[in-house]
Amino acid sequence: MHTVTTLADLRPATEALRASGTLALVPTMGALHEGHLALVREAREAADHVAVSIFVNPRQFGANEDLDAYPRQLALDSALLEVEGVGLLWAPSPEEVYPQGYATNISVAGVSEGLCGADRPGHFDGVATVVCKLFNQVRPDIAFFGEKDWQQLAVIRRMARDLDLTLPHVEAIHGVPIVREADGLAMSSRNAYLSADQRATAAALPREMRAAIARLAAGDPAHSVLPALTGELLEAGFDSVDYAELRHGDNLAPTAGAAPGTRLFVAARIGGTRLIDNMPVVG
Repeated sequence: MHTVTTLADLRPATEALRASGTLALVPTMGALHEGHLALVREAREAADHVAVSIFVNPRQFGANEDLDAYPRQLALDSALLEVEGVGLLWAPSPEEVYPQGYATNISVAGVSEGLCGADRPGHFDGVATVVCKLFNQVRPDIAFFGEKDWQQLAVIRRMARDLDLTLPHVEAIHGVPIVREADGLAMSSRNAYLSADQRATAAALPREMRAAIARLAAGDPAHSVLPALTGELLEAGFDSVDYAELRHGDNLAPTAGAAPGTRLFVAARIGGTRLIDNMPVVG
């Protein structure tokens, strides 16, 4: 695996890969877990070469969020990617991505509003900006993102479509299903922040979401199911629930009840850790 940290080295490296086949990109912020590796394996199935980026993007962290505390383990991540057969690791510094005087921001209306966009102002601007830069830097044929961050995936697809980015078509941006722990909790780098007791509590999130979905599928109205879900999570030990909402999976428009394409979206906090999850209500 070839590791590069500067744009001057990246461009010839990606050109060499593209000269001998298709190139897939898996953007990450590192602290890799099985969910990330599932993206890499999907990418290897779909393309001749795989590039992975590791960049903890400061522009998607709010003033009171965990940028400094976010786990960084480049050596371990690199070893994991080597085993998975990744051809290129792009691991730039913040100064390489946002040089002195950088002044450009990308904002995606609509799909970035509500849900995590309401609780994390500016977050999706940072996501859209860095992913646009990564697409232009690596120029992949196809890219892979996890469906745990469903709103992020919707923002990236809209951004790529609207800006006519270098990927050949928006369908080249692939969502990969959530990888879960044995108790159902969605894998996340932030799970490492949880104490043993908090980790046990966290298992209530997918469990109560599945119970709420069963009630919705049985015809119970969302206006009674969603407040009940919030109450169950608080009773289970969560400190707060940022949102529990039904939205259409494609455009993230709010929905009043179960319908084809509907998903349940939840964000809840334990201590200083914010967990998110989403599940289909009706396929």
